[in-house]
Amino acid sequence: MTVRRGQGYTLRVSTVPAVHRQLLDRCHPLDGTPGAPAIPAQRKARREYENRVNVLAADIEC
Repeated sequence: MTVRRGQGYTLRVSTVPAVHRQLLDRCHPLDGTPGAPAIPAQRKARREYENRVNVLAADIEC
C-alpha cells in the first residue's frame, strides 16, 4: 500500500456519531497489528479523525 505524504484525500461522511465510531473501529488496525507494522501517516490520520469525532460527539451532547 502506498501512503501519500503532504496533501492527502479526505473522505467526508455526513452522518450520526455512532456511524463515525463504527468507521473508527474498522480502521483501528491502521495503528498497527502483529505482522503488519503501522505507517506513521496512517496512524496520524486515524488519530486526527478520532479527535474530530470526539469533538463532534461532545458538541451534540451539549
